[in-house]
Amino acid sequence: MAGLRREPTARQMRLGIELRRLRDAAGLTGREAAALLGVSSAQINQIESALTGVSEQRLRRLASNYACSDEELVNALVAMATDRTRGWWEEYRGSLPTPFLDLSELEHHATFLREAQFLYIPGVLQTEEYARAVYAYRVPELPSEELELRVQHRMRRKVILEGPAPTPYEAVIHEAALRIMVGDRAASRAQLARLVELSEADHITVRVIPFELEGFAGATSAMTYAGGALPKLDTVVRDGPHGAAFVDSEAQLGAFRALFHKVETVALLPERSRDFIHRLAKEL
Repeated sequence: MAGLRREPTARQMRLGIELRRLRDAAGLTGREAAALLGVSSAQINQIESALTGVSEQRLRRLASNYACSDEELVNALVAMATDRTRGWWEEYRGSLPTPFLDLSELEHHATFLREAQFLYIPGVLQTEEYARAVYAYRVPELPSEELELRVQHRMRRKVILEGPAPTPYEAVIHEAALRIMVGDRAASRAQLARLVELSEADHITVRVIPFELEGFAGATSAMTYAGGALPKLDTVVRDGPHGAAFVDSEAQLGAFRALFHKVETVALLPERSRDFIHRLAKEL
């Protein structure tokens, strides 16, 4: 077992999952796939469990053995398998929980991002003061060093919205999240002002769901939807009681696409949302 990964990333695990899905679609067992490739069944299991990597040549042979004719998908999987990116988030490995790093990696590779939030401002839109207030409220309290690491990490995630090629980003935020004063009044005012400023960027869309909207029962629809190289490689991230959960089955992705469309459809248009947030900031 020497040389096996101790802690595969979510992206590495997704590659293994997709290869297993291709094998299952071909109706082959791990042992049969191994025989076609001329390796042991243990090696197939290690690849599909992301405990070890897979070369481009071997991946293409697997796809051929599985009779996969989707060239775009195979090329996208090859890109995942051969990616050697060591992103900024790796600086935090061993210092922050792994899901923090997995989310950063997902955002880095996303072709677009969509968020629906109902109680908090989305992380990549938060000011430093807002983020610090969120983390400071945790029970048990975080050691000051870890709290600052989490705030620093959250601020660095904003890189996806900055630079010469920012990621297209859309957020749907409920009025509740805008009105809850996570920090003090000054910090809340600054957070709303920051939202107005960000919403003026061409690649950022912010839309608001007001309290006055009738018939809205979607407050449990919070999600981060990250676009992949292909729609079938999209990912949804949802916060749960035991941390972030990554969702990637085609059926679930389809359901979350429809769910986001529902909350997006009932939200105010971007310009009206900007005016709405600006008015709330002036009221504070």
